Amino acid sequence: MGISLIMGRTLAQFLLLLIFSCHSITSKTLDYPMADLSTSWKNSPAIKNSKNFNYEYNVAVRPILIRGSSSRPSFACGFYCNRNCDSFLTKALVITYVGALLVIFLLTTIWVILYRKKKYAEEDEEDDLQQVPGMPTKFSYEIMKDATDNFSKKLGEGGFGSVFEGTLDSGIRIAVKCLDGLGQVKKSFLAEVETIGSIHHVNLVRMIGFCSEKSHRLLVYEYMCNGSLDKWIFHRNQELSLDWNKRRNVILDIARGLAYLHEECRQRIVHLDIKPQNILLDDNFNAKVSDFGLSKLIDRDQSQVMTTMRGTPGYLAPEWLSSMITEKVDVYSFGVVVLEIVCGRKILDRSQPEESMYLVDLFKRNAEQGNLIDLVDKCSEDMQLHTTEAVEMMELAAWCLQNDFSRRPSMSVVVKVLEGFMNIEPNLDYSFGNSLTQPAIIPAQREENFGDSSPLLPSVLSGPR
Repeated sequence: MGISLIMGRTLAQFLLLLIFSCHSITSKTLDYPMADLSTSWKNSPAIKNSKNFNYEYNVAVRPILIRGSSSRPSFACGFYCNRNCDSFLTKALVITYVGALLVIFLLTTIWVILYRKKKYAEEDEEDDLQQVPGMPTKFSYEIMKDATDNFSKKLGEGGFGSVFEGTLDSGIRIAVKCLDGLGQVKKSFLAEVETIGSIHHVNLVRMIGFCSEKSHRLLVYEYMCNGSLDKWIFHRNQELSLDWNKRRNVILDIARGLAYLHEECRQRIVHLDIKPQNILLDDNFNAKVSDFGLSKLIDRDQSQVMTTMRGTPGYLAPEWLSSMITEKVDVYSFGVVVLEIVCGRKILDRSQPEESMYLVDLFKRNAEQGNLIDLVDKCSEDMQLHTTEAVEMMELAAWCLQNDFSRRPSMSVVVKVLEGFMNIEPNLDYSFGNSLTQPAIIPAQREENFGDSSPLLPSVLSGPR
């Protein structure tokens, strides 16, 4: 609607300009009394001495007076015959009016096309949302303004917009994700509503509702009071440190959530952006997978699907180079997150020496030396008391990080390993990692995602990143 208003305003301004211009042209032509002109100009020396002047046209002499000139018309620059003047003015006015009408018609046509295109796009989006089974509640924009106190308490900000804390009239605390932008935002909005709007699992963040009103696109989620996982594992503060049992439970919760997406839904759902920032913790530190803006639906009869690169550098599986992916790209990202949880550091830590900056390279080197115990989070005393279990968890991560996606376990197998019903596959290949999965391309102080058509910054649901 904003484009339509701008086009309408421009059209009105242009029409007024044309009317004013035409009025100016006609008003600049000043007729003097013909008798006075005949008498005064016929007797002038210039006319008497002119051999080429035809007196029969004198009675129809019409000078042109330009605004700002003297009151007496200039004979040298403003002397025309009425016959020539009328012909010139007629042609000029006809050309002006015809041109104005053509321009007006063109601008009106463009405005109508843009307006209809936007209207049909909104109707198509409404149809898409209505076809989603088990749709969550649709809220009006006014209700969202009231619930968030006019969007006054910001929890965080990402590439697609901002997240605000709010409370519904029922007393339920919510996190409202406000999407900003055009085409890519619509894709993200529909992806999240279609993906998580109709599914329910204890380890997936619950979508309470959404708002799709005019240009507003809002997603309403349950509020997670402990924020995202990165706040609790990337630290140097013992008070914020998670003990071994909490970390292990978080890993199991993530695995269960992904296993549900991959194997228990009507269509397989590939998240494509698993990382600590997209894992949220409730008041009991139960983990829930969130942010489905980049997710992809895969039919059960499809073994793999071609799609454009999306996700976050450092968490991208090697097969992204071929653009042919399966749900195993999430398994790779899960393996990276497991390493970060156990080691208590980011996949890329610029505070470390260059040879230790990239965690997967450091993990590979220590595994070859049989020295994984040195990678266990040294900032947590409890983690140092459970180094044996932590090393076993890193071996599970290595299984998930295999370069050949067919050698990686499914998420349901990972769950069984964590629950003690299966063992980790022996003889793992530790030669994982390549230039795509290494996040060296990330500029300092910034982390980027790759979306369908443009870079995306991490989006948040509850808590600053």
